Amino acid sequence: MAAAPARNSRHTSALFLALGALAFGTLATANAGGYRYGTSDQAFYIPVITHALNAAAFPRDGTLIDAQGHLMVLDELLASLVRATGLPLELICVAGYGLSLVLIWVGIALIGARVYRSAWATAALGAAFTLRHRISETSANSFEPYFHPRMLAFGVGLLAVAAVQRGRMWTAVALVAITAIVHVTTGLWVAVLIGVAIALLDSRMRVLALTGLSLGTAALLWAFSTGRLAGALTPMDAVWLQAVATKDSLFATDWPAWAWGANLGLLAAIWWAHASRTRRNLATSEDRAFTWGATALVVLFLLTLPLVAARAALPVQLQISRVFWLLDFLATLYLIAALADARPAVARAVALLLLAISLGRGAYVMLVEHPERALVSVYTPDSPWEDAMRWVARQPLDLHVFADPGHAWKFGTSVRVSGGRDVLLEEVKDAALAIYSRDVARRVVERTAAIGDFRTLTADRAHELARRYDLDVLVTEADLPLPLVYRNDQFHIYTITSADGR
Repeated sequence: MAAAPARNSRHTSALFLALGALAFGTLATANAGGYRYGTSDQAFYIPVITHALNAAAFPRDGTLIDAQGHLMVLDELLASLVRATGLPLELICVAGYGLSLVLIWVGIALIGARVYRSAWATAALGAAFTLRHRISETSANSFEPYFHPRMLAFGVGLLAVAAVQRGRMWTAVALVAITAIVHVTTGLWVAVLIGVAIALLDSRMRVLALTGLSLGTAALLWAFSTGRLAGALTPMDAVWLQAVATKDSLFATDWPAWAWGANLGLLAAIWWAHASRTRRNLATSEDRAFTWGATALVVLFLLTLPLVAARAALPVQLQISRVFWLLDFLATLYLIAALADARPAVARAVALLLLAISLGRGAYVMLVEHPERALVSVYTPDSPWEDAMRWVARQPLDLHVFADPGHAWKFGTSVRVSGGRDVLLEEVKDAALAIYSRDVARRVVERTAAIGDFRTLTADRAHELARRYDLDVLVTEADLPLPLVYRNDQFHIYTITSADGR
């Protein structure tokens, strides 16, 4: 007869996880402005998957996409999934987004079950996570409202933390490996956190961790000595730095004092919370191990700071300041434990307060700031820009498009995402890809200067640029004396090929 209560308990836990995942996903998505396909960093991720699906896609922009794409494995995996299932990429992306949310929520629930005494504290942690924010002066947000490999990797990383808490060290190692496959730099930061933790907790794993560190160090020294990484520490030249000048998150040496205080304050908060819980005999050996793991991440950041200050290419490309994203989560986890968990009434009050803030903020974002958006948009919303891009998408793969360099942020998606064609310049994402290649940086600087102010573009200037860059069509809101091939209520598409007067 004892089996029935156990089954009921399992059913209750499963129901809590399911309902919690639904509430968590809804609040996180609403606070981030709704799920949208093709926005922000997907201006890179979708074209790189498209390129993996069809090597003939992006005949001119392929090298630009590959500047970062060659570092990825996930693009090939997702392309294989599209081929195997026959599903459109839009459905694969929304499924990946949903999976990321589920993994993050399950990770939060599992971690909370080991750290906290009260389920209310776990609810507080989940509610706090839904409050999307930028990690001070870094290139990472705490959450992204679209499918981003970094978020999927973060969810797997939380499962690795939960595995360590339960003494399942090999499971944690396997999860770290998966994290690195999904997103290499997030996998690196999670590996440092987990590696330090398991080394402190398990003497057998300590030998493995030290062996891995020794082999990794030897491999790096070999790569530098043989020239395979000869350019990794080469300082970025003036043109390279000009191309990435808008990326204010790359150089921590340029941070204002408040950003240093905010980010280093995360580590101080973790240590304060650990000391507070230790005095009350609430901290575990796992808590101590993760506190030291967080410290190791900050030490890594500080040790590499001189190389970043010297503008050495590889340390800049790694964007090591993103380690504070993990510290942001750990600080939230342990501050809730220190301030609220020991007193159930306080934990309940904190959880309800954070839930109310999340609900109110999410409602404001969706109903006041962005009333035009749906909570979840699986496909790109219909608009004059999307209509124009549908025309572009019907043209040959080698079509070369000229559009406002700011088109992605002005109109919602990039030409490469919605049109699937090469574009002369997409200023935001091309500058981001310039981080990984001096050649791409030169391309961005040259094309930015050549275009100048797009608002003053004339027909003669359009023809001049078409001759220089082998352009086929111009997409613009302006009326110009050029051969019109398509138009809608907002956009004109003109042909600017040699047959029309170049």
